[in-house]
Amino acid sequence: MQGQAQQQAYDRGITIFSPDGRLYQVEYAREAVKRGTASVGIRTQGGVVLAADKRQRSPLMEPTSVEKIHKADDHVGVASAGHVADARQLIDFARRQAQINRLRYGEPIGIETLTKAVTDHIQQYTQIGGARPFGVALLLGGIENGEPRLYETDPSGTPYEWKAVSIGADRADLQEFLEGEYTEELDLAGGIDLALRAIDAANEDGLTAQGADVATIDAEEKRFHQLPRDEVAAYIEEAGLSASDDEPADD
Repeated sequence: MQGQAQQQAYDRGITIFSPDGRLYQVEYAREAVKRGTASVGIRTQGGVVLAADKRQRSPLMEPTSVEKIHKADDHVGVASAGHVADARQLIDFARRQAQINRLRYGEPIGIETLTKAVTDHIQQYTQIGGARPFGVALLLGGIENGEPRLYETDPSGTPYEWKAVSIGADRADLQEFLEGEYTEELDLAGGIDLALRAIDAANEDGLTAQGADVATIDAEEKRFHQLPRDEVAAYIEEAGLSASDDEPADD
């Protein structure tokens, strides 16, 4: 009982470390990320692919209102897992940083620079009293100096660079899948195929074009492009993943 009371005491303050060096609120924020539907990022020779599982909770919900992938700048896309409202705040912050960089220096912001600006902002909320950490993880993908780059942000404010990564529900299983299937020779089409197969692996009801978002950032054009629904459907069918698209899958 005494140990439980001690843990509850450390739970109450984000600025207080437990005796074993843990910040419980940050760990709880990571649990919030795990409750979100999966998002996947793939770095390929031709650019970066972002894909997200956007299953709806009700067939009455408008599919377009469920946003998991966002454009941060012409050359940067962001996918999220966790609290959607927290994700929107961080994406708005990333957009402001990208625009400030263009106005100040007359050039697009670097992906590493943008990621570290976002994670610095996240980290502040792990040590300020009266606030809570952001309950969301982000994947930032884009083109920097002609090279595709892919980063993950963590609720602790730590950035990680990846070749292929999953955030959200079933991360361990999806990461194992990506480790087994990823090759550095992938082109953009191959990256889209791999990302959709990874999302499908986490979806027991089968994958539909209505239940998945896909975006690419092409290395040559340096442009963010969100795939229309019919193009996503074609990739799903080609990969042999198609399920009935008559109604949205339940969450």
